[in-house]
Parts: sequence; structure tokens; C-alpha cells
Amino acid sequence: MSFPDHPTRPNDSAQTGAAHTGSVPTGSAHTAPATGGKPSSGLAIAALVLGILAVLLFWTVFGGIVLGLLALILGIIGVRKARRGDGGRNGMSLTGAILGGLGLLASAAILALGASVLGSDEFKNFDDCVERAQTQAERDACAKDFGKELDD
Repeated sequence: MSFPDHPTRPNDSAQTGAAHTGSVPTGSAHTAPATGGKPSSGLAIAALVLGILAVLLFWTVFGGIVLGLLALILGIIGVRKARRGDGGRNGMSLTGAILGGLGLLASAAILALGASVLGSDEFKNFDDCVERAQTQAERDACAKDFGKELDD
């Protein structure tokens, strides 16, 4: 499927009196976009997006730790660049760094809690009980005993 050629400006062919050839006419107003304007905020946006994802996915190792660490690093770099005037948005970078840090801390807390539960004597007793259990009723009794031991 092909599309018909259209003039780059609505009245190009009418103004010059020539047929449109599909190329940009010489002396036209088409120029490359200027790069010297507003500083880029790519680091700030990346830090903010990663920080939001880290907070939402803090319960996973990848979400909380990896994304949180990346958001924290990019946020700090973005804040430093914004303060020097090299680019970006200070508020977005700072928010991304804070959210990344929160996701990182929450994920580390869950990881520490999980490690302490898995390393506890109660869990070892539960694991031994489940290995020795031969029926579902015995496994259910192991789970009930494990719950009682955790409450004590």
C-alpha cells in the first residue's frame, strides 16, 4: 500500500507554480530542531518511574532492591546535575530518589524478615514435621503447630 505524495506545506505548489516533486524545496522553512533550549530531564523521569515501580514492587527482590537502587542512583545523579544547571528537574529527581530509597528499605526489611523466619527453630521444626508427614491431615497438623509456635 502506498500513500500519495503531499506537499510539505499546504500551499507549496500553489505559491511557486511548480508541481510537487516529493522533496523539500530549497529555501523552505524546514530546519533541524534546536538543541540549545530547555535542559533534558531524562534522568529525572527515569528515576521517578523506577522509584514508583520500586515502591509498587517492593515485595519482590527485583522490584524493591534492583529497581530501588537504580532509582536512588539515577535520582542522586539527576539532583546533582539539576543543581549544577546541567539539566533536568530537581523535584522529579529527588522524588525518584526518595521513592527508590523507600522501595529499597521496604524490600530489605521483607528480606530480613524472611531470612529470620526461615532460619528460626520453629521453621526447622515445621520443615522436619512436613518431611515426616505422610498424609494431608498430618501436614495440616504441622501447619497448625507452626502457627501456634509463631504466636508464642
